[in-house]
Amino acid sequence: MREDELTATFDRQAASYDRQWERMARIRDGLFFLVESVFSELPDDARILCVGVGTGAELAHLARSFPNWSFTAVEPSGQMLEVCRQRVEREGFAARCAFHHGYLDSLPNEWHHAATCFLVSQFILNRKARTELFRAIAERLRPGGMLASSDLASGANDFDGLLRTWLSVTAGPGVPEERVERARAAYERDVAILPPETVASVIEEGGFERPVQFFQAGLLHAWFSRRAA
Repeated sequence: MREDELTATFDRQAASYDRQWERMARIRDGLFFLVESVFSELPDDARILCVGVGTGAELAHLARSFPNWSFTAVEPSGQMLEVCRQRVEREGFAARCAFHHGYLDSLPNEWHHAATCFLVSQFILNRKARTELFRAIAERLRPGGMLASSDLASGANDFDGLLRTWLSVTAGPGVPEERVERARAAYERDVAILPPETVASVIEEGGFERPVQFFQAGLLHAWFSRRAA
């Protein structure tokens, strides 16, 4: 899917996005809970880069947990970014946030202590371009800065089983076979679901130390790493 098509898709979904993924809330909250520990050694006044922030779920969680942190929210979908802006205004920490409508290549190279990149790189089908996303993140982190990232991932041997489980999580039990086939076709067309070790290699090639996988729930995998010296 081209960048403009992907952006248009998320623009259309923005208003209902959080309701659409309500069944994922417990998985999402488990991931965010562990990210607190991943980032626990950051300074009290840390500045966090949120790449592909969407509706701002991880930003809001971290802002509540670390009241002195500030955030740079980057999102190419204007509608998603507006939902994020409304969320942080409603929760009272908009003054701690800077909003950037666009991609990282148009964001100034200002340093951050850490970055999040959740369910973003999987939409970049070209491996070189996917590596460049992580390189662009690394360039905006302080030396030794932390990255927490997540993507859908699976090896060929376990994909079918994980896909069925994943669809049961996201859509409810008793998923019809035709829906499984539609989902499989959509993922093969629009999402680069690679083996977890391959995703880790892409992150490392983008300028990070060897990533550590710290979370998995179905197809969702998450890693942390530091910007390489």
